[in-house]
Amino acid sequence: MSFDRSIKIAPSILSADFADFGREIQAIEAEGADWVHVDVMDGHFVPNLTFGPPAVAAFRKHVKTVMDVHLMIAPVDPYIEAFANAGADIITAHLEAGPHIHRTLQAIRATGKKAGVALNPGTPAEAVAHLLDLTDLICVMTVNPGFGGQKFIDMTGKVRTLRSMIGDRPVHIEIDGGVDPSTAPKLALAGADVLVAGSAVFRGGSVANPAPYGENIRAIRMAAEKAAGARAA
Repeated sequence: MSFDRSIKIAPSILSADFADFGREIQAIEAEGADWVHVDVMDGHFVPNLTFGPPAVAAFRKHVKTVMDVHLMIAPVDPYIEAFANAGADIITAHLEAGPHIHRTLQAIRATGKKAGVALNPGTPAEAVAHLLDLTDLICVMTVNPGFGGQKFIDMTGKVRTLRSMIGDRPVHIEIDGGVDPSTAPKLALAGADVLVAGSAVFRGGSVANPAPYGENIRAIRMAAEKAAGARAA
């Protein structure tokens, strides 16, 4: 995985057809997805239960791009190796999920995977100040984690602060929650470059009719790239 700050759209398969994940993954990639985002929830750290390592390993067989695995679980450390072996390219853990996030990031990197740290809406940007050189991605939650389809919580100030803190380090800023063509511009303008979108990508389409996936991805990308271009200018 080479690093660049171009806008990347990462559809969350939490919004896909659970009975047809393989073809759903193939469809979103064919329609322009840059990454595939996998939300792992444990029913403990967040009030929902989703995928374990065997499911992630099954997804991996269909993912040709980047598999971005977001662990909303506590404890995290005992499961890092299993998700690495399942084929994750990026493993993101929540800062709030345990007392030793520095150790967790070290453990992720020790598996040879990219390491991400996620911040809940109530957690300030400054919480990652001493983690930036161990981190490949910072995921800013713009909903409270646990469910798809929630209302967007505006975290653009936090994103701007993170972008300033990161400087020229090769660290992505990812946004997870409520991303659509109306919210993407302010996030990209603030400095985000990876946009996770679930319902906003899968809305209106299906494996049998995947064209709306592409239309939705392009709409988010165009809105974000226009704003990112304005920031660069």
